[in-house]
Amino acid sequence: MKTVLFAACLTLVAAEAQAISRYDPSRMSCGTVRATIAREGAVILRYQSTRTPGLPLYDRYVRSQSFCDMGEVRARASVPSADTNSCIVYKCKRVETDRHFRRRIFPD
Repeated sequence: MKTVLFAACLTLVAAEAQAISRYDPSRMSCGTVRATIAREGAVILRYQSTRTPGLPLYDRYVRSQSFCDMGEVRARASVPSADTNSCIVYKCKRVETDRHFRRRIFPD
């Protein structure tokens, strides 16, 4: 019984460490957005769509490839920030391979 209780406590501690911070990049400078990603490793950035007013967009942005799951690669992306419309950041993208030609295909 003690072993089960101990395992449950460890699971709760591990689950708590998996929390990821959420930020609004439109209220931060591009340098601050990039520094935040570099400091935390992975963050969720949530902002309003420029094409469809009122539509919230969000995604997970990462510091390096080590924050991506197996089968994903770090790909360049951009988000709007307070000082620029195109702040360059990185996110994980699933890679699919074409069986016939053994090449990587990046779905949109």
